[in-house]
Amino acid sequence: MKELTYESFKRLVTSLKVKLPSFDIPRLTIGNKSAQIAVVQGGMGVGISLSSLSSAVANQGGIGVIAANGIGMIEPGYFKDGRAANIRAMRNEIRKAKANSPGIIGVNIMVALEDFQALLQTTIEEKVDIVFLGAGLPIKNMPVAQLREAGVQVVPIVSSARAANLIFSMWKRMYNDVPDAVVVEGPKAGGHLGVAEKDLEDEQFSLETVVPKVKEALSTYIEEFNKPIPIIAGGGIFTGEDIYKIMKLGADAVQMGTRFAATNECDANIQFKEAIVACTQEDIGIIKSPVGLPGRAIVNEFLTSTTKEKRKFSCPWQCLAGCQAEASNYCISVALNNARKGNLKSGFVFVGSNAYKISSITSVTELFQELRQQYAAAFFADKKPLFITLAGWINKLKDEYRATEQRVRELKDSYLHALGTVVQSNWGATLKEELKTKNEQLEQIRQNIAEKLHTLFSSTSHKPIV
Repeated sequence: MKELTYESFKRLVTSLKVKLPSFDIPRLTIGNKSAQIAVVQGGMGVGISLSSLSSAVANQGGIGVIAANGIGMIEPGYFKDGRAANIRAMRNEIRKAKANSPGIIGVNIMVALEDFQALLQTTIEEKVDIVFLGAGLPIKNMPVAQLREAGVQVVPIVSSARAANLIFSMWKRMYNDVPDAVVVEGPKAGGHLGVAEKDLEDEQFSLETVVPKVKEALSTYIEEFNKPIPIIAGGGIFTGEDIYKIMKLGADAVQMGTRFAATNECDANIQFKEAIVACTQEDIGIIKSPVGLPGRAIVNEFLTSTTKEKRKFSCPWQCLAGCQAEASNYCISVALNNARKGNLKSGFVFVGSNAYKISSITSVTELFQELRQQYAAAFFADKKPLFITLAGWINKLKDEYRATEQRVRELKDSYLHALGTVVQSNWGATLKEELKTKNEQLEQIRQNIAEKLHTLFSSTSHKPIV
């Protein structure tokens, strides 16, 4: 007997004219916003994820995200007035994304930014669907009433259950409210990391360890405020199988950044994307960012040289409190913007730990297709013993189904012949009655198979879209 595969099982079921439920990535509902697919495109700052990428992701049923950090650098007036350029660029990109997609558009804003409040007010005015708030704790001076009135869902980004509990407990005390979801970023993420460099390889800080702890920490608030609070897991999620595995551990969705950076629709220059495709595992390393945090990037000649020689550079404006640009020999926003424009000699690329696995630049549509197929295969592999049992039962029905189907064809031919005869008799009525009975038998077989499939799927934690 040949090994049962996902494809062979699909052929078996559909050969009996039974609709196979989709083993698809589940939906994601955040507050009153519902995405068809529980995939959030990570916000990648300094012009990497703008309206082009975010709208493409939203059009595929995911959540597209515009990154606010350094967004004004795409504007000609940034070096004259960075704050005004950021607001102007943010407003323009939100409007373009909304014009290009009826889907869900979010904005990622770093809490540590000097113009955090101004950027947040812009998202409220433009009524974005969701704001993702990281690089700090979004607790003090949060315009919760305005956010609610504008219909903007709030999603903090954390790296521990302790941080999640602190945010939610303070919101409860200060605003009698809680955020609508939470992103849990693990140490395998790209860009600035919320875990100290010494802890990056410690299992207790891994996504697989932290997600269940955050789920437990939020259970109290879910019950008290009588609302679902989805957990979105990010950092090192690369395949549909990764999505399935982290969802089994309690995540409701995933956040993916680097994979979307290597798509046609990503807002960065082609050379930026080609750098990701060309990198090896050895090229990816941890750097000490001027902002005082560890970061994961493709370590190139530019980054290496900044540790060897004194560089002259000018800081456009103090966009981030506590930035140590002088000690680091470069402005990180300028360096990242150079990379965005394809100038890797004067900049570098932030990436996640699995960036070296990317072998080509693809489209957002193709990436979603790949992830969904991989998720389905992982679902099938995980439940394979149940599928084997079900396939054996279906095969036993197959002969009965085929014999009944053949009899239906014979009866149809005989009935049509009877209708064409001149002499009326009970023959036609008898054939019609048997034909009806046999068709009912076929339908009953199909119904039995459909019920078995439903029972199998409803017994799992990831219920399919039927």
